[in-house]
Amino acid sequence: MRIAYVCADAGVPIFGRKGCSVHVQEMLRAFQRRGAGVDVFAARVDETPSSGLESLQVHHVTPVGDGDPSSHAAAIAALNDELAALLDRAGPYDLVYERYSLWSVAAMEHAATAGIPGLLEVNAPLIEEQATYRGLRDAGGADRVAARVFRAASVLLAVSKEVAAWLERRGAALDRVHVIPNGVDAERFRPDVRPAAPGTLGSFTVGFVGSMKPWHGLDVLVEAFARLHGRAPEARLLLVGDGPARAAACADLSARGLAGVVHCTEAVPPLEVPGLLTSVDAAVAPYARANGFYFSPLKVYEYMAAGRAVVASRVGQLETVIQHDVNGLLCPPGDAAALAVALERLRCEPAVRARLGRAARATVLGSHTWDAVAARVLELAAAVEV
Repeated sequence: MRIAYVCADAGVPIFGRKGCSVHVQEMLRAFQRRGAGVDVFAARVDETPSSGLESLQVHHVTPVGDGDPSSHAAAIAALNDELAALLDRAGPYDLVYERYSLWSVAAMEHAATAGIPGLLEVNAPLIEEQATYRGLRDAGGADRVAARVFRAASVLLAVSKEVAAWLERRGAALDRVHVIPNGVDAERFRPDVRPAAPGTLGSFTVGFVGSMKPWHGLDVLVEAFARLHGRAPEARLLLVGDGPARAAACADLSARGLAGVVHCTEAVPPLEVPGLLTSVDAAVAPYARANGFYFSPLKVYEYMAAGRAVVASRVGQLETVIQHDVNGLLCPPGDAAALAVALERLRCEPAVRARLGRAARATVLGSHTWDAVAARVLELAAAVEV
């Protein structure tokens, strides 16, 4: 099988370190493991290919950002003309798989015209997300592209029920929308990976991995950790990642006199994350209280595969992936006191930590590996009537 993998989003460096980048790389590897030949069409190819992806044929697509509505239509048309020509030249393909972006429609329309399955992976309500966090000048153009690409796709793959509901509100036919949550490479994330930043004997390490966005609840984590440390001076905090909320979190920790028990790595290559995760005793996903939590958090699946005791906010998909006190602990979002209590319990009860970690890994092995995701994707593609 030949697959054209398309990511025309200028904000997704396909060989980068961001969560979205990891998602792209893992899907590419999973398709390859299933014997597919994969060509990539991408707007951001500014880093060296990741391990196992060096032999990919990569076609560069000219990035298009948000523009003034009076002139932006020409840029959108140029992008899609270029993408269509690249697909025609490099094809034929058996499947076109695209990560939804704001301005790309040619890939799904190419698949429809060629009579092959076109699967569109939708990770977020991008139009509203762009408008809320980055500003969106050409909202009308984004709406028009969305209508076209959703109509052209054979199958729409939503990473969460909340994203599926957004697609429904935008008129996508329900019989074409399927929910497939994100996954994890359970061979890379394992409990027996050698810790890269181990604590001292008797210490208790709380860990967070992520891009440190405002909705990640780092302020709640700082408050909860301060409470924990007041009761347990041997507690330490490992923060892995970078982002707009990092500076404020570090400043708050320093102001509380906790800088000496906090280790911040900044952003690290994906291959370094497993060893950092096995350096922690409890891994947290303290998402803030939010309406329409639509994420399928990669970090949580990685925590679980690494056999960590997970403490997460009771929001969105996390409520279904994590069963409280079975394969993790759930807390009300935004509740630092509840998070501190959960962490204190895990500190005092190592047997509970071990039990939750084992159950967490069993959960992801059962249904949340990237190989399982790819298998489901190809199953849906095979069922498309063309």
